[in-house]
Amino acid sequence: MSFLIGLLAGIFGGLVGLGGGIIMIPLMVGILKMGQHKAHGTSLVALVFTGISGAITYAMKGSIDLIAALLIATTAIFTARAGAHYAHTLAEGKLKRSFGVFMIVVSLLLLMKPYLPQLGQPVLGWTTIAVFLATGIASGFLSGMMGVGGGSIMVPAMVLLAGFTQHTAQGSSLLAMVPASGVGAFTHWKLGNVNAKLIPGIIPGILIGTFLGGSFAHMIPEGPLRLLFVGMLMWMGVKYVCRSFAQDDSF
Repeated sequence: MSFLIGLLAGIFGGLVGLGGGIIMIPLMVGILKMGQHKAHGTSLVALVFTGISGAITYAMKGSIDLIAALLIATTAIFTARAGAHYAHTLAEGKLKRSFGVFMIVVSLLLLMKPYLPQLGQPVLGWTTIAVFLATGIASGFLSGMMGVGGGSIMVPAMVLLAGFTQHTAQGSSLLAMVPASGVGAFTHWKLGNVNAKLIPGIIPGILIGTFLGGSFAHMIPEGPLRLLFVGMLMWMGVKYVCRSFAQDDSF
């Protein structure tokens, strides 16, 4: 079952250009009845390998900005640890609610994706460095807290503010995700929030799924696919929020 969860998370992540955590966590909580905290930590461990595999793939196509990835990772590795500790302090219901709101926000960003490149002018010079460092601060904390890669912040920031193409932003995001997710995963592991028994099944599943999803993405029209995914994320996010208020952990 862990392999199937990784496979589904990888396929959806590859199709829409996101890490698999946004899908993996609800599946682990809903199907395996895992606690929210442990699902976040386990997801981050798997995302380290997703980031490595994805970054290599994008690098082979010349779609990575190494300087941007390093600058983002520089601050993200510090805030990822803080995010993991903050998640650990939250009650189960509050963490569920936070994750539900996060899913809704991500779904709205995906809905706006076609219009993002047309907004504003890219920043230049030292301002660009400041943007990358600030992006790392926000995405690192989000990664550690939510158990995701942080691409939902990194990619829009690089596209909107630095003028990156979508492919270069996604590739650079995957590379920056590796150290940030690694620090967050290690922190969650020390806090007891990682189910090590699932990792051997999830990792190969998410790697294969990411490859398949990336391949399918070139065969399926992006518009209808994105709308379908947005609808699913929105539905799950609203359900997460509603159930968290009711203190009902079941799906």
